[in-house]
Amino acid sequence: MAPLQPNRTEVDHNALLEKLDLFRVRKPFRNPDWKPPQRRNKNIKQIISEAQRKEASLMATQNNSGSSTPATGNMPNGPAVTYTNVEAPPSLQVKRKYCDITGLPSKYTDPKTRLRYHNAEIFGIIRTMGQSVTENYLAARGAHTVLK
Repeated sequence: MAPLQPNRTEVDHNALLEKLDLFRVRKPFRNPDWKPPQRRNKNIKQIISEAQRKEASLMATQNNSGSSTPATGNMPNGPAVTYTNVEAPPSLQVKRKYCDITGLPSKYTDPKTRLRYHNAEIFGIIRTMGQSVTENYLAARGAHTVLK
């Protein structure tokens, strides 16, 4: 018997497989020197302890800030002015007013109860509320006074 010769279609098929082999195709977008980062994720206990350590070190530097800074001119002897103890002037931005009931931007104020409201539907609800309820809303906003 004669040795088996691969037929022409098998040769063409094998050549096509080699040509389309993805592992032999050069990939210029891959960096051969790239390695995954060696940093591992921290658990919650480690995160909390690091935050506490950082907070403690910041408090220590704030407490000692006055002792390392010499007093100048007519300034009193005390801690130096730092980021956390500077007294700021009042804000010049317009404060927005919000409805006491819904939290939406408020356009109106009820003259009787001094509650802020968004629209006429909320105004009707405000007028049906009792005095103690309106006082509680004013107290929550920080504008509590005794109504007559």
